[in-house]
Amino acid sequence: MASYHYLLDIALILLGTKAFGLFTRKLRMPAVVGALIAGILLGPAILNWVQPSDLISSLSEIGVIVLMFGAGLETSITDLRKAGLKALVIAVLGVLVPLGLGYLVASFYNVGAQAWIGNLFLGVILTATSVGITVETLKEMGAMKTTSGNAILAAAVIDDVLGIVALTIVSGLADSSVDVGMVLLKIVLFFVFAVIIGIVLHKVFAWWFDHDSRGGLQRYSIISFAFALIMAYVSEEFFGVADITGSFVAGLIISGTSQCAYVTKRIGTLSYLLISPVFFASIGLKLEPLNFSGEVLILILLLCIVALVSKIVGCGLGALLCHYSKSQSMRIGCGMVSRGEVALIVANRGMALGIFPSFFVTPVLLCVVFTTVITPILLKVVYKKIPNDPDYLLDVERG
Repeated sequence: MASYHYLLDIALILLGTKAFGLFTRKLRMPAVVGALIAGILLGPAILNWVQPSDLISSLSEIGVIVLMFGAGLETSITDLRKAGLKALVIAVLGVLVPLGLGYLVASFYNVGAQAWIGNLFLGVILTATSVGITVETLKEMGAMKTTSGNAILAAAVIDDVLGIVALTIVSGLADSSVDVGMVLLKIVLFFVFAVIIGIVLHKVFAWWFDHDSRGGLQRYSIISFAFALIMAYVSEEFFGVADITGSFVAGLIISGTSQCAYVTKRIGTLSYLLISPVFFASIGLKLEPLNFSGEVLILILLLCIVALVSKIVGCGLGALLCHYSKSQSMRIGCGMVSRGEVALIVANRGMALGIFPSFFVTPVLLCVVFTTVITPILLKVVYKKIPNDPDYLLDVERG
């Protein structure tokens, strides 16, 4: 007999994320923090009312795809292009600093002739950036289109690619079946594909939106959303690039067209009603009941500190080198802190290869939860307007 318990699970997630979202907003924190806390409370770590499932996992994956599609819709291609080279510098330092510090921390706990590969893998995990939390927080604060907001989005996309490269190289060192050269070639081909398909389909969508005289607008949002899912599938399946990168490119292609505002509004409704709450709660649901020794507690504390400081210092320093202001650099660094599901995917790969020590698994999971919860709180603090703030002055100039 079929089980319908998933209906209750989703209802609890929606009610819990909304209730805690309202509560955290009362405390002047972003609503997304409440959604994350709701997932921890409802999941195995505390009440155990909702268990992780394949359905929740699939919905959460669609959730982050929709978030990145929406981010692409609201991003100016011109502004993103201006941030391109600067974003590369930010992303490179935002990968190298966590990689080095993560390896250093792991070296104190994992020693031996072959320990270096597992330690390096922990560094790779800490290079990850999950921009979904940041995107939702920036939207909530009306800061998506600021100079620092565009830099965060551009750097996060590049960070994702660099993370794939790092993961591929380390996996290749541990597994001779991995062809590092082929993976790197596919990444390059994806960006060639994205540019070509972007130029062509942007013109196609623009022409269709301008010349379609039939009544009703629903088809615009349906076809646009289907296009985002197809791009997400193609990027992951054929090029080995994260699906969220494909969906972000899809949003960029449609951005600037005459019906972009309508599509953005409808996608926002879809996100708000179901899949985004499930995505945020799913991170908390992964947390299991905790029972640690003093040694593990120290490791958790070290990982959380390194995860926080390494991105703020690495990305912030990169932003300063690219002549962003101090306030913008701090915002960019804080916006790159969240590790989210990206770090968990990398950790799973390490465990599958048998090179990631099980001793690190729970600390990494808690570190992911910590960075996911702390990121929107940090953004709320650093995006407080200050006199002559270049981010918000830019927005005023745009009108």
